[in-house]
Amino acid sequence: MIFDAGTTTVSTATEAQQIHNTNSRVLVLKAKALAANSGIAYLGVSDVAATNGYELSAGNEIEMNFKGAGGSVLASSIYVDVATNGDKVCWALILDG
Repeated sequence: MIFDAGTTTVSTATEAQQIHNTNSRVLVLKAKALAANSGIAYLGVSDVAATNGYELSAGNEIEMNFKGAGGSVLASSIYVDVATNGDKVCWALILDG
């Protein structure tokens, strides 16, 4: 298993950003909207938006254990979007490999 972490800044609200550009398989994901964010962040796939993303208010986080559910997802398939320009989401991944 490989650990990776980072922060994704969405410069322009409503323009989803990929959190990781590799095709490694994610076993566990933890994502957190930074406490300093001004608006809501959204976690999802390439079409993530306020209408279909998992909502994270400033300081909120989510953990998803894909391995525990019997699977994994491609790291490149995970995106974030924000309601306020420049807001950020930090993330940590356990990758297969």
